[in-house]
Amino acid sequence: MALLILVLGILLLLLLITVLKLNAFISLVVVALLIGLMNGMAPMQVITAMNKGIGDTLGSLILVLGLGVLLGALLTETGATQQICNGLIRIFGPARAKIALAVTGFAVGLALFYNAGFIVLIPLVFVVARQTGLPLAYLAIAMAAPLSITHGFLPPHPGPTAIAVLFKADLGKTLLYGLCVAIPALLLSGIIFPELIKKIRTAPPPGIFGSTETAVRVLPGFGISLFTALIPVLLMAASAIQGVYSKDESGAMSAVLHFAGDPGMAMLIAVICALLFLGVFRGLSVKSLMDRTGGSINAIATIVLVIAAGGALKEVLLQSKTADAITLFFRNTSMTPLFLGWLVATLIRIAVGSATVAGLTAAGIVQPLIASMQVKPELMVLSIGAGSLMCSHVNDTGFWMFKEYLGLSIGDTFKTWTVMESVIGIAGLLGVLLLNLLV
Repeated sequence: MALLILVLGILLLLLLITVLKLNAFISLVVVALLIGLMNGMAPMQVITAMNKGIGDTLGSLILVLGLGVLLGALLTETGATQQICNGLIRIFGPARAKIALAVTGFAVGLALFYNAGFIVLIPLVFVVARQTGLPLAYLAIAMAAPLSITHGFLPPHPGPTAIAVLFKADLGKTLLYGLCVAIPALLLSGIIFPELIKKIRTAPPPGIFGSTETAVRVLPGFGISLFTALIPVLLMAASAIQGVYSKDESGAMSAVLHFAGDPGMAMLIAVICALLFLGVFRGLSVKSLMDRTGGSINAIATIVLVIAAGGALKEVLLQSKTADAITLFFRNTSMTPLFLGWLVATLIRIAVGSATVAGLTAAGIVQPLIASMQVKPELMVLSIGAGSLMCSHVNDTGFWMFKEYLGLSIGDTFKTWTVMESVIGIAGLLGVLLLNLLV
């Protein structure tokens, strides 16, 4: 019954948004309430679950969202993103701007969580689109695909790392096998697939990353521009590396790196550095920069509301035992563990939206079933990671972030974001099955 209610709820959500043209925030809240009540949850239990979902989602995102969009606006207004763009275009050539963004996204994605990486890099996508005339969605997919791939496949990201621990998989081997799977998946989703969506139209919120003109005529250097943009990446990477390889978790250096490597703190440090390196030290006043970039904060109001509502829906789905219904359905199966892990993760991803939740839940379901079967735990981590990226839709905050930043319709978001995620998931499964024959 829970699965039927889920299907009906998703259909209702699509109806409210696409047919009745109801605001996405209101539609998500209404559907979350109805799904909870139809699953037998008490009214106050539904409200509590929604509040928890909103708090959990925004609690980890609000600093990153607000400071990230401000950092993007500062980089744009001072000409830093233009300089980074110029450097990338010089290296790869204007015709290969898509490849430049894909390579950049993969490098950044190794250290950054998806949401933080997306917010850091999306201003660069806008600048590249302006300067090359290439379609915005075409370039955004090339940037987003590697971020999603690293989030689903590669430690030290939380999903694959936690699943590796659960399966007692070797993190080094998981990373090595993950790279073998990630590169072909990136070629398919970030290089080949964008060629099919060049005609998709976008209408991003006006002023989200400032004007097309910079605040100064003399642009900052490529080196300082790139360094400032990568400060969050460097800080989070240092924290992640220290957490994986250091045996001393109580030392002063460990404490400093953990603090500075927190996504919110890393963004705050990057904003302060941007104000100093790209503004004050170059003769620009903080007030002038704030006047030109302040509108960027207002522009993300709708994005924050929609992401919050998506978090409310996700928590209601979790507390209404939808994942448990999927678990019972697949307890008595004869499928091979690699395919089963991928399939269960896919279904939970469709049900609850979160890739991390889908991966961890699927791992818990599949682990007892593979105890007596011969399968490499590292490959199980990757197969579940691939499934956890499949079929992203309206209950996934990543879906709404991509839609709102680019100003896409629901249908075009399915054609771009959802298809991209599914290409990654299918390519990941095929890569894992091939590796299983070779290693």
